[in-house]
Amino acid sequence: MELRQITLEEINKLNKNTLMEALGIECVALGIDFLKVKMPVDHRTKQPMGILHGGASAALIETIGSMGSFLLIDTEKQIPVGLEVNANHLGSVSSGNVIATGKIIHAGRKTHLWQVDIHEEISEKLICTGRLTVMILDKR
Repeated sequence: MELRQITLEEINKLNKNTLMEALGIECVALGIDFLKVKMPVDHRTKQPMGILHGGASAALIETIGSMGSFLLIDTEKQIPVGLEVNANHLGSVSSGNVIATGKIIHAGRKTHLWQVDIHEEISEKLICTGRLTVMILDKR
């Protein structure tokens, strides 16, 4: 299954007045089977010890999978909702940006599975890896 191709401007408009806007999350690349999303490591996304908050990484994983599933379904008839998210935190970062790359692993009629790797932007060090299971619901 290929992702519907829309402009980055169009996909980023969906973030207005959401958690994604509050955390500074923006889509920076869109391919036929992947998305790349950028998030700053700053006062909005750090925990008290001064490093990227694990919850911000989980929000990034959920964001990229939900965005991707949105591009796989008929949004006139269906909506994607996160069903389960997991994150393995492998490193830390205290400044700059992180880049998350999400790839569709499974695109069924009712569930999608996304693999997401989060890297520090400059060094490309792997910070976190995770998966998101998305349930596809019919609109009521």
